[in-house]
Amino acid sequence: MFEITLQETRVYREAKEEGRQEGLKQALEEIREKGLQQGREEVKRELIPRCLAYGISIEEVAKLLDLTIEQVEQIRLASEQESSTSTL
Repeated sequence: MFEITLQETRVYREAKEEGRQEGLKQALEEIREKGLQQGREEVKRELIPRCLAYGISIEEVAKLLDLTIEQVEQIRLASEQESSTSTL
């Protein structure tokens, strides 16, 4: 009768945005916790792939971690290379 997909519903969109906001909140908490234990640069390198996995855009990650988009992209690529070589 009605041709509506789940993704088109308001409830789905709100839940997706809520999940994204929760991911941002969790990433910020991890930054604060790990920042006390490790150097800032190392923490940023660890958190970039996690933030991206939560669906946070490269631009948002750059703003969140006070980096340039290019720095985030370089760290993302390096992380992907490390993970692909460690699985071989």
